[in-house]
Amino acid sequence: MTPNAAESPLLRMTRETPTEYWNDSCDPAELAYAIERGATGATSNPGIVLDVLKADRAAWTVRIRELAAANPAWSEVELSWAIAGEMAVRGAGLLRPVFEATGGRRGRQSIQVNPAAYRDTGAMVAQALHLHGLAPNLHIKFPATEAGIAAIEEATAQGVNTNATVSFTVAQAVAAAEAVERGLDRRAAAGGDVAGMTPMVVLMIGRLDDWLKAVIERDGLAIDPAAPNWAGIAVLKRTYALFRERSYRSRLLSAAYRHPLHWTELVGGDLAMTLTYPWQVRFNASGIVPEPRIDQPVDRAILDVLLRLDEFRCAYEPDGLSPAEFDDYGSTVRTLRAFIGSYHDLQAAVRDAMLPDPDVVRR
Repeated sequence: MTPNAAESPLLRMTRETPTEYWNDSCDPAELAYAIERGATGATSNPGIVLDVLKADRAAWTVRIRELAAANPAWSEVELSWAIAGEMAVRGAGLLRPVFEATGGRRGRQSIQVNPAAYRDTGAMVAQALHLHGLAPNLHIKFPATEAGIAAIEEATAQGVNTNATVSFTVAQAVAAAEAVERGLDRRAAAGGDVAGMTPMVVLMIGRLDDWLKAVIERDGLAIDPAAPNWAGIAVLKRTYALFRERSYRSRLLSAAYRHPLHWTELVGGDLAMTLTYPWQVRFNASGIVPEPRIDQPVDRAILDVLLRLDEFRCAYEPDGLSPAEFDDYGSTVRTLRAFIGSYHDLQAAVRDAMLPDPDVVRR
C-alpha cells in the first residue's frame, strides 16, 4: 500500500465505520486505485463503458474487430454488449480477492441491463440471467421503473444479485426492497440458496438535487439556494431509517455525487457509496476526518424549505409516488434519456470501429 493510500480518509472510513465505498466505473486503473483505498465494489452503465472505450480506443478497436471477425453475424448491438460484458468481467476479476476474503458478501462489479428496455420486464430478466452467468461476483442493475421493479423480483427469485438503479425517491427504494424481499422469499420457498445473495438499492442523490434545481429555475421560484443540495441527503436518510426499521435485506448505495456533503453526511451508515475517481481523489486530499453523521437529521429549516416543492414531497414521502408514476418522475425521465442516449452512443463507437470512415482512413 502506498503512503497516500494509508492516509486516505476513504480508507479510514471503511476501517472505522460500517460505511463502504465503490468505484463508480469499471476502468481498471481507477478501480485499482479505489481497491487500494478500501473500495469493495464497482459499477458501470452504458456511459461508463463508452468512457472506458474512448480512454483506450486503440486497444478496444482491435478487440471489437476481433470479435466481429469471430462472429460475422453479430451487429453493433451484440458487439456492444460483448464489450460491456468483457469490461464487467475484468472489473469482477480485480474485485475477486475482496469477494473471496468476505465470503461473497462484498467485492462485486455491477453491469446494467439495456436501459432502452426499461418498460419490458421479460427482456430485462432474460438479459440479466445471461449477464449473471458471466462471472460469480456481479450485480445486475435494473431501473426502478414500474417494469423494472417487477424484473427485480423475478430475477431475484432466479438467483440474480440485483442492484436497483435510476432511483431517486423513498417510494422507488422501498418498492425495490419489497420486490427483493418477495423474490428472496420465493427463492427460499423453492429450495434455493439466498444466504449468499447481496441485493443493493441505489439512490442517485445528486441527480435528485439536479432535478429540483431545474424545477426551481423552470418555475421561477425564490428559495434558499443551499436547500436543494440537501434534498438527496434528506431522502437517503429517511430511506435508510425505513430500511433498518423494516429489516430489508437490501443495502442502500448512494450515487451521483455533486459535493462533499454527499459524502460527509452519510458516513456511519451500513451502506455503500459509489464515487467517481475525481471525487475519490478530492475526498482523499481533503484532510476531512470522516465522522458518523448518518443519524443526524437534516436541519428542520432546510427541510421545511424543500417541503414547499411538490417534486421534493414526491421524493421524500414513502407514498409520494405509486409504481405507475415512477417512469414519469422528472429525475427518472432525465436519467433514462441520458442512459439510453449513452447506449446509442456506445453502439455508434462500436460501429466506427467496425466500419471506419473511409475518408478519414484515406487521409
